[in-house]
Amino acid sequence: MKRLLVLVPGVVLMLLTSATRAAVLPGVQADGYMIIPTRPRVAKKYDGGFSMYSAAWPLLLRYPGNQFQSGLCGTWMRAQYAGKSPSNLYSDIEGGLGWWRSTRFPTAAPKFHLGGVAYNWHRIIDAPYSADWKHNPRAGYGVAQLSPWLLFPPDGLTLKPGTNGQLFGYGYLPLPLTDPQATTDGKNVPMGNHCWTLFLNTRNFRGPVCFFTPYFWNRSAITRPELVGKLLDSRWSHANKAYQMETQYLPAAISRISSGTYARLGQVSFPADREGRSVLLNRLLCYSREALWDPVKAWFNGGPAVSGRLSVSQAFGQHFPPVVWSTWKLYAGGTAKSQRGSLPWQHLANAFLPDPASYGFVWNRPLVHIGSHGNRALLPRFYKLLYVNKKAKWQAVHAADIPDATQLKSINFYAKKWRRPKPYTTPDGPNSAFKKPGPAAGPFYAHLSDGSVVTYYWYRFEDQPALLHADLSQAERDKMQIRAEMIQRLWTKNRQYLPPPTQGTVASLDSAQIVTPPKGLAIGYVPIVTRQQWAGDRGTGQ
Repeated sequence: MKRLLVLVPGVVLMLLTSATRAAVLPGVQADGYMIIPTRPRVAKKYDGGFSMYSAAWPLLLRYPGNQFQSGLCGTWMRAQYAGKSPSNLYSDIEGGLGWWRSTRFPTAAPKFHLGGVAYNWHRIIDAPYSADWKHNPRAGYGVAQLSPWLLFPPDGLTLKPGTNGQLFGYGYLPLPLTDPQATTDGKNVPMGNHCWTLFLNTRNFRGPVCFFTPYFWNRSAITRPELVGKLLDSRWSHANKAYQMETQYLPAAISRISSGTYARLGQVSFPADREGRSVLLNRLLCYSREALWDPVKAWFNGGPAVSGRLSVSQAFGQHFPPVVWSTWKLYAGGTAKSQRGSLPWQHLANAFLPDPASYGFVWNRPLVHIGSHGNRALLPRFYKLLYVNKKAKWQAVHAADIPDATQLKSINFYAKKWRRPKPYTTPDGPNSAFKKPGPAAGPFYAHLSDGSVVTYYWYRFEDQPALLHADLSQAERDKMQIRAEMIQRLWTKNRQYLPPPTQGTVASLDSAQIVTPPKGLAIGYVPIVTRQQWAGDRGTGQ
């Protein structure tokens, strides 16, 4: 049987041992980005957070298994410094919409992850209480729940089934929910009070959801004093961020025969209207501290109440040049960088800018098929490798032009066997922070469209496990409780917070994640997911 090399635009090389089954070849990887330039540069004063709208859609028509990993359009929010960023310090918030190898309950539509990265990847958190509790339990305490109306499952926020091209609005803005501290874990290590808070704008939920505790970032400074004052607990956000679509694995195959080198890509799709146009990003806004931080700080100190509605007048809107820039490649393991073949994006799409705040593609119809209902752009599946000025490039070809000897037409990228996903759990012992002082009500259950069921309890805000592990005294948590109640009373889930998009329609969350507090627990309490498991498993308790 002929041996075929399989790889990914942006990622992992695979080795085909038959025409229908593929196995990952370990230790070989490539990467690819859809790079979205912005202009002009943003003034440093707009360092009080950001918001954006990213289109949500199924990148692949079928889910090929958990080797699939790709984000949709997103960004990396890091700290801002007076000079250059420290070369030996990596820490940011880089989550967004996508699919990950760690996903346990996959859906055709993307899920949303937080993507908080502490100093040099020492701790990572994608959702409240999503840690590997056996190996890195403290990472799971890095995010605290603020909203009393929205569940955040460990596997990520699930979107409404059928989502295809609607805009998912989100952003991070700091709230002064804590006060600065002179010490951290009893050491003379100052800790800031920037509680970077996730705000959403979807059709069925709007407002703040959860926040990174300052301790999540500052723990690293306890053993590394040189980090004091350099992390997101005390630094403001870098105003000029990268906006990209990072792809790390798509199923694909390469076959070399005497007549040439050919490739097949899994069926990649983008949303499209009847004219073959896609809007992928909208309304990138960077905020000054006057937009939210300063008025909320004054409110907490006895000043006038703050609505939470962000004003465009206190933000800087970024625009886009008419450029399509991609580094997606297909290549076999061991191929020299200079010989790695690029996918022909310059022939597949042109930039589409329906207004200054929007970026997308207009598709080249001879090569890209627009679905019968005009809602999908299907990229070519077959390619031939050419050399242009000694540079390797893939040229899209029709299936009829692929020799049968390549066996590419008969490849099946989809796993035959389905593995029951492992449940997400949280510590259940009698001394666990989930048990002492424990919840005020529960358990309750929510059945999500990803096939999972989540178990959740209602905790008093200050008694949730993340705040019990945030290096806060009882007095400090009591003060946080008062501030959280002020927000919960006024910032309800149906008000407008982020400025609306200038194009398109807003996406919806899976409605099972939106909950109603029990009687008497509407203010001052939050729902905490303690378990997520496959709905077919026996029992649903913690």
